[in-house]
Amino acid sequence: MSVAGGIENAFRAGADAGCDCLQIFVKNQRQWNAPPLTEQTIDACRKAAEHTGLKPVVAHATYLLNLASPDTTTRERSISALANEVDRCSRLSVPYLVLHPGAHKGDGVDVGIERIIDGLDQVAAKTASDDVCVLLETTAGQGTAVGCEIEHLGRIIDGAKMPERLGACVDTCHVFAAGYDIRTHGGYERMIHELIAHVGLDRVRCIHVNDSLRACGSRVDRHVHIGKGEIGKAGFANLVNDPRLAGVPKILETPKGRDARGTDLDRVNLKRLRNLIKTDR
Repeated sequence: MSVAGGIENAFRAGADAGCDCLQIFVKNQRQWNAPPLTEQTIDACRKAAEHTGLKPVVAHATYLLNLASPDTTTRERSISALANEVDRCSRLSVPYLVLHPGAHKGDGVDVGIERIIDGLDQVAAKTASDDVCVLLETTAGQGTAVGCEIEHLGRIIDGAKMPERLGACVDTCHVFAAGYDIRTHGGYERMIHELIAHVGLDRVRCIHVNDSLRACGSRVDRHVHIGKGEIGKAGFANLVNDPRLAGVPKILETPKGRDARGTDLDRVNLKRLRNLIKTDR
């Protein structure tokens, strides 16, 4: 949800759409710098959270960050900015911060993973608070992005000095585009088994629930409405009926707007997901 006009507005919008959990940005997602948080902002956010009851609240890190970059200046700016976002999340009582791991820009996955680990270690050293867990997001595999294989996330977490401050965020569009065919029972279980083997299901703290415009294995990241893309209802039925992930917050990142009847599209997508839940289990 947008935080335009104040973070507290995102809580109101989420409640109006029928959400029971929420994802926000804690600063402008397309700028490096941000004005300091004021006590007024923190208090308004706390009151909105209490009033709406939405939880957990998840933040998404700035899109500019690239801990795997071969450019030293970009990496240093990314480390500093990520540390700042972790601090902002802590002050706002937001327990999770989703991060795109980064892109190695041609230097190879192994080098990219080493840089990401080093960057996360530096962020951990710069932030004394341990109440914010950075969630490494699965990627679609576009360009040189690290994270299109679940194993990548596991290697980063295992290599970090403070793995207890790290977790994972699974994006359905991304894993599908990366080649995990979650439409089928076998394909879905392959994803789950890799999460168990390399990450641990207890470290999966958030799921981004998005359909995919492009085919399985396309490595193209294009989100569309639930049931209107290549994943379709079968893939999401596998997810929402999986008791192993029942307690994990599931966040829509589908396009905003209204349908032909004037209904908020977030409400439409939430209804489609909830209608897939089997009630006779």
